[in-house]
Amino acid sequence: MFLDCLLPLFYRFWYLRFRDRKTPDDIVAPSKTSFRVLAACFFLTGLGAASSYFSSLFAASRAFPKHLGAASGTSMALFGLSPLFLSLLASRYFTSPYTGLNVARFLSFLALASGVIHLVGAFNLYFPTSQHQVASVLEGAPDSLATSFDEECSVDESQPLLINEVSRSNVQATLDEGGTILQLFRDPHFWLLALFTLITLGSCEMIISNIGTIVLSLSPKSASPRVLSSSTELATATQVRLISISNTLSRLLSGPLVDFISPVTSNIPGNSPSRYHISRVSFLSWVPLLLAGTFVYQQLAVQTPDDLWTLSVATGAAYGLTFTILPSIVSSIWGNRDCGRNFGILTYAPFFGTPLFSYLYAFVSAHNSVGGGVCTGTTCWSLTFTVCALASLLSYCASIVLWRKWKGKV
Repeated sequence: MFLDCLLPLFYRFWYLRFRDRKTPDDIVAPSKTSFRVLAACFFLTGLGAASSYFSSLFAASRAFPKHLGAASGTSMALFGLSPLFLSLLASRYFTSPYTGLNVARFLSFLALASGVIHLVGAFNLYFPTSQHQVASVLEGAPDSLATSFDEECSVDESQPLLINEVSRSNVQATLDEGGTILQLFRDPHFWLLALFTLITLGSCEMIISNIGTIVLSLSPKSASPRVLSSSTELATATQVRLISISNTLSRLLSGPLVDFISPVTSNIPGNSPSRYHISRVSFLSWVPLLLAGTFVYQQLAVQTPDDLWTLSVATGAAYGLTFTILPSIVSSIWGNRDCGRNFGILTYAPFFGTPLFSYLYAFVSAHNSVGGGVCTGTTCWSLTFTVCALASLLSYCASIVLWRKWKGKV
């Protein structure tokens, strides 16, 4: 309901800003007021988009507690595909071949559509009741525990009700397990998971943001400027598509696969580790190994832009797989009640990791450029990829520690 008021307000603000506005022909300096207003609009729109993203993610996770991987993966995949869908709508219905995109009309459409969609979603949202949640937990619990609980719930007039209430309260407490932020920060394993997230997602986002210059560094020097520009744009677009496709497919496929191989069960006392075929943390362990191997391969075998497909596919797959599995791990270890808060805190890790790896890439590239121009050759990113490979091995070690600690829990 909050987003139903928030997003339409933001887009309406954009609409009022662009409606009937035209840049004067004799302008000599940009308007500082317009800059501040546009910056505020971008901030508010980003706030609304992030709120909508987290709301849909955890609403889907709570509505389908036994299929956290599929719920979170599908929500993230749809969120990632939304720019493509909206851009198609903008090109087809709001763009003129003579005047281009009608920004005011398109923003008015976004305000109306976002308001209606969030309003319908809020009124039709389904959350399992406590009885359904308890039954869901017991369904994934060992047979002995479920049988014991059923026997305790089947009481007659001569049996006390206390044991029934105690068992039900214990299961419900498991479902609502949570803690304060201070307790979360005192857990060293949370910081290990944050380190894993910082390195994995930070290195992936560094690749995503710099794929254009990586392609340019491998472009042939003998080509004319026009041919070079055209071939570079085509190669960059191809790598961006590969990243996007592998990212989306990894989210759609890994979620149901992880739910099938590693079902989520709450941390009920007496829960048997044999319920899990493969720990979910082990799936995360494959991500840094994939990245480390890819970074090493780039330095040994990549010579042309066409060879970068392995980097693009691996980056998109690692990025999507990590984001798909993390929410279920966070909810299983630190409780479902504060899952949104804990996952939100964890996502600050790539906020620090991305600038760290991006600045490393920029400094190495600038150091190896000739005459202050565009850096060319594998030396532009060789040292960066070496550091990323070593960092990925460090995150792999962190995931092994977490796997040993949480074995049988998630």
